[in-house]
Amino acid sequence: EVQLVESGGGLVQTGGSLRLSCAASGFTFDPYAIGWFRQGPGKEYKGVSCISSTDGSTYYADFVKGRFTISSDNVKNTVYLQMNSLKPEDTAVYYCAARSGTCSGTYHDPTSFHYWGQGTQVTVSS
Repeated sequence: EVQLVESGGGLVQTGGSLRLSCAASGFTFDPYAIGWFRQGPGKEYKGVSCISSTDGSTYYADFVKGRFTISSDNVKNTVYLQMNSLKPEDTAVYYCAARSGTCSGTYHDPTSFHYWGQGTQVTVSS
């Protein structure tokens, strides 16, 4: 059974940083892609970033480029999202999700990911 467990959310001031973690287990498929999505209050899911297991290639939404960094620790089976220069509009529940294959093409589309974590709240105060 695939399990994804996020952690690391919290309350931070504008300009601050947080590092989210996504602990993954139970994968029976390879290659795979792990993406981060977020859902703000009353908003739709938005793709934030993605990393492919094949070659570690990464993808970022324009609104986080230069501020967020996705990485993976294959020994710990954990994917991280380092978030710097946080803004109030980054406030959302952040989810990690997984699918077979790579990130290319549809990494921003939540319907293309089949496995989801429970989410972690990130709140950025102004």
